Amino acid sequence: MILPAVTAAAEVPALPVDVVERIRVATIDSQSEGTRRAYSSAWRRFEGWCRRSGYESLPAHPTVIAAYLVDAAETVAENGERAYSAVTLSKWCAAIFDRHRRAGMDPNPAAHELVRQTMSGIRRQYAARGDRPRQPRTPLLTDDVMLLVSTAREQATGWASQVCERRDSALLLMGFAGAFRRSELSALTGADVEVHAADGVHVHLRKSKTDQLGEGATYPLPRTQDALRCPACAFVRWAAVVSEYDAGGKDAVIRLITDAPEFGSRHTCRSRAPKIGRRAPVFRSCRNGVLSEGPLSGAGIHAVIRRRASRAGFEPEAVERLGGHSLRAGFVTQAARAGADHHSIMRQTGHRTPAMVTRYVRESAPLIGNAVTVLGL
Repeated sequence: MILPAVTAAAEVPALPVDVVERIRVATIDSQSEGTRRAYSSAWRRFEGWCRRSGYESLPAHPTVIAAYLVDAAETVAENGERAYSAVTLSKWCAAIFDRHRRAGMDPNPAAHELVRQTMSGIRRQYAARGDRPRQPRTPLLTDDVMLLVSTAREQATGWASQVCERRDSALLLMGFAGAFRRSELSALTGADVEVHAADGVHVHLRKSKTDQLGEGATYPLPRTQDALRCPACAFVRWAAVVSEYDAGGKDAVIRLITDAPEFGSRHTCRSRAPKIGRRAPVFRSCRNGVLSEGPLSGAGIHAVIRRRASRAGFEPEAVERLGGHSLRAGFVTQAARAGADHHSIMRQTGHRTPAMVTRYVRESAPLIGNAVTVLGL
C-alpha cells in the first residue's frame, strides 16, 4: 500500500487527545533537559526584548534578530567588559531558530543570511578587540585531586563531616578516573555502578552529551595499588552511607560512621558493595549529614570542587578557574602527559573525534608532541 504524500495544505487529522499528548512529550524529549532549559531561558529573553522594542517575536523578521544580536553584543558590564560572549550569542540564536522551527516557520528567519553574517561579524569584532576570550576550566591533575581528597579526610572530624568527605572523595576520584562530565555524575543511579572483581568499578552511562539517544557505554575505574587513591574504595565507602541512610535514616548513618574502622591501606572494594536502589541517585546533597532524595545537581558538583580546593589551600584566583569540567579536563591532560595517545584517551572520555582531545592537550599540555622540544635550545 502506497501512502499519499503529506503536503503543507494537508488537513490535520483529528487524533485522540492522549495520542496528541504522547506526541508532544516525545518531541520535547528529542532534546536533553539542559538544552530545553537553556533554549527556554534564551527565548524568554528574546521575547522580552521584542516586547520592549515593539517588535513581533514569532515570527520574527531577520532584521529584528540581527538587531537583537547587535544590541546584546554592545551591552557592557559594570567592569567595562562586554556582558555576553560570542558563544552565548550563538546559543541565543540557536534557541530562536529552534522555536521558529518548532512553530513550522519555513523559511526560518534565524537561518537567514543577514543573521548569519551578523553573527560572523560579531565574532570577528570580538576577536579583533580581544573581547571575552574563551576561558576553559583549569584541569585538576592527579596530584591536585589527591590533595583535595587527602585534605578532606584530614579535616573530617564529626560524623556529619565524615559523611560529606565520603561523598566528595568518591565524586572527585570517580569523576577524575572516569573523565565524567558533571551532568553524568549527577545522573548516576544505583543501577549504573557495579563493583567488579577484576576491574574495580564499572560505571554504565545510559546517555551522555555525545550519546543523547542513549546507546549507553561502560567505563572502568580500575582498582589502584593504594587504597587511599582507589576510586572503587571511595565508591564503596560512599555507597555504604547511601544504603544505610535509605534503610534507616540519619541514625543508621551515625552508627555506620561511629563503628567504622579507620580507613587505611586495606581495600574496602574487595568486599561486597552495599546496595543502592536501582533508581536511587548515587550522589546527593548532604546537609549536616542528612541526604537529599534527589541527585546532587551539576551546580552542586561545581560547588563541591571549588569548596574542596579552597579548603586545600588553593588561592582564590585559582579556585575561580576551577569547575565541574576540571576533572574531565584533568584526566585528558594527565593522560596526555603520561604518553597516552588520542584514541586511548577517547576510549574513556567518549569523544567521537580527536579534535576536542587535541584542544585539551593544546591548551593544558602544549609541549606534548610539539616540535619545539627538539630544537636543542
